[in-house]
Amino acid sequence: MTVTASGSAPGSASRAASILSRPVTLNGLTVPNRIVMAPMTRMFSPDGIPGEDVLSYYARRAAAGVGLIVTEGTYVGHESAGESSRVPRFHGEEQLAGWARVAEAVHAAGGTIVPQLWHIGMVRKPGRPPFADAPPVGPSGLRIGESEATGKAMSQQDLDDVIGAFAEAAAAAERIGFDGVELHGAHGYLLDQFLWAGTNRRTDAYGGDPVARTKFAAEIVAAVRAAVSPEFPVIFRYSQWKQEAYDARLAETPEELEAILTPLAAAGVDVFHASTRRYWLPEFEGSDLNLAGWTKKLTGKQVITVGSVGLDGDFIKAFQGEGAALGSLDNLLDRLERDEFDLVAVGRALLQDPEWAAKVLGDRFDELKPYDAEAVKTLS
Repeated sequence: MTVTASGSAPGSASRAASILSRPVTLNGLTVPNRIVMAPMTRMFSPDGIPGEDVLSYYARRAAAGVGLIVTEGTYVGHESAGESSRVPRFHGEEQLAGWARVAEAVHAAGGTIVPQLWHIGMVRKPGRPPFADAPPVGPSGLRIGESEATGKAMSQQDLDDVIGAFAEAAAAAERIGFDGVELHGAHGYLLDQFLWAGTNRRTDAYGGDPVARTKFAAEIVAAVRAAVSPEFPVIFRYSQWKQEAYDARLAETPEELEAILTPLAAAGVDVFHASTRRYWLPEFEGSDLNLAGWTKKLTGKQVITVGSVGLDGDFIKAFQGEGAALGSLDNLLDRLERDEFDLVAVGRALLQDPEWAAKVLGDRFDELKPYDAEAVKTLS
């Protein structure tokens, strides 16, 4: 089969439009199609306040057909939650007023939107202060790759404070007009630091086996669930890989993964967002299912897949030879058709080309723009 550089195989364009344009209901939210904008940190919000440029950035993609937007990570209201004053916060009067305007603009453009709520934990760079005079915190005070703690191992009061901060942010999201929330539990940030044995060396109830390591994240999910309406969707993003350890794994087997996901689902997760770097790779031996597929099989919950969807050009040359037709959406559509997952998150391709969703849904594959890592630094 011949694959075009623009991202489709002959005859697949109408199929893509048909499959991806189907609405889907996530708890009480109906999303108009299966395309999700993946969260991507941009640092375009001085003092943590999203301005008109942030508003237009999200509204532009909603107007071009993205069904569900997951915002860039936003810091919850905890003193050690983040380090950059240009990353948006999801607490504070001015910050929340800015986000309310973003949500209103996305809705006016026909889209739906959830904020990603974030605490970076021990990811903070050594020597770089947060907003307040507070140390970096984590389950054991360890950064990835460290054998000795350089941060603070969290006390019970610290845990309770962070749980409260997530719950307060989720309640604020519903109050100011968002359609749900996503909790960032991936890529080596705070919640993931508890989930992963490499950074969680605790000997109390929050450390040990996979179920114990999930306790903190599950308590956050439960607190968020209690702080919002029953029909308000709660999404949980997780990953095997970490920013500084691409080969890291939470689970080596489906049984280990089930032990981690089951408490989260029971605590109130409606949708899992299974983050992989390449969506087409099988997660465990003996099955073609990717991480999203295994997540749906093990939990019965709806799942978002993500990982180099729609990329073409120089960015993916290093990935070639790994078993995927990288210029084609056919593999993705096959998996959607057999319900391996429910939605598809698009990151860099949608950053490069704000009209990506409209072009795919409108069979305009020849108009897609290839990803350019340098060009996107100035795109909005």
